[in-house]
Amino acid sequence: MAQSGESDRRMHKLLEEHLARNGLKQTRQREAIFEAFVGAKGHVSSEELYEVVRARHPEVGAATVYRALKLFCDAGVARAHHFRDGVTLYEREGHHHDHLICTGCGAIVEFERAVIEEEQEKVAAEHGYRLTQHRHILYGLCSRCQKKASGPARSVR
Repeated sequence: MAQSGESDRRMHKLLEEHLARNGLKQTRQREAIFEAFVGAKGHVSSEELYEVVRARHPEVGAATVYRALKLFCDAGVARAHHFRDGVTLYEREGHHHDHLICTGCGAIVEFERAVIEEEQEKVAAEHGYRLTQHRHILYGLCSRCQKKASGPARSVR
């Protein structure tokens, strides 16, 4: 938990520095949205974050949340993902990880595998590239959706 607090403080400092560089102020509304965002677990849409913020700050509008999320991305404290159905999901910037996405229900699993990272570096080097960033997203059906797809066993008459 202490590590999370330190991470939150670093993110807040990044945001403050970005605002100062761009002549912007940290408003009460942005602060409320930031607190809700860093408190969110995993990936969140602007609509989901808006619902969380609105519960405590009914004066904050959906457009304000959307603009704040874009600002958080510009500041390097958030990352936008376009995984499914045209819905943009946001997550905290931080350590690198990859994603498994269920094409049935949209479930998202984050994972890390050193061997995958090593192989990507090898492939890049073989082609004369030096990687600066990447996104690794695997799509498939989760176990729950696989069970639904196969359906209940039917007796043959």
